[in-house]
Amino acid sequence: MSMQWFTEFNMYEKSFPNKRYQHTLHFLQKHISKNESILDLGVKNPFTQLMEQDGYKVKNTTGEDLDVDLSSVINSNTDVVTAFEIFEHLLAPLHILSNIKADKLVASIPLRLWFSSAYRSKTDKWDRHYHEFEDWQFDWLLEKAGWEIQDRQKWTNPVKKIGIRPLLRLFTPRYYIVYATRKQ
Repeated sequence: MSMQWFTEFNMYEKSFPNKRYQHTLHFLQKHISKNESILDLGVKNPFTQLMEQDGYKVKNTTGEDLDVDLSSVINSNTDVVTAFEIFEHLLAPLHILSNIKADKLVASIPLRLWFSSAYRSKTDKWDRHYHEFEDWQFDWLLEKAGWEIQDRQKWTNPVKKIGIRPLLRLFTPRYYIVYATRKQ
């Protein structure tokens, strides 16, 4: 097995969701300065707190249905919009992506896994994935909404279980993050 596999597995062992948060925060730090204001799509959450602890000025949306209520995006004057695992929950993410006024976007999505069906909570009607994109589909959506991808990254999400699907998760990328700027 490759050294990357052992590194990925050891990072997972340190605890989830820390691996995802570490990748996301590092990617954000690479592209967004701490003096830029951020509108984070979605309610305040543990990752919002990590961004604030790291020195970012973050405002969150308030839980409104972003498929039909775009007011928080339309009325925002922030420099950057972040969207971490949000677009897969929307029926029509093109609408919100097209209406973002900020010139910078950092967004991550869970990738569609060929060996696993889309996520659907049995207890929470909002915690479901309407879309699980392949990377090229998300790139195409961003392009259609007027964004140009400047950087991208993928990473895996191993799980502590035995079986074929857990084995496949060791080397199949699960998360995809992009930094995009508004096309001029």
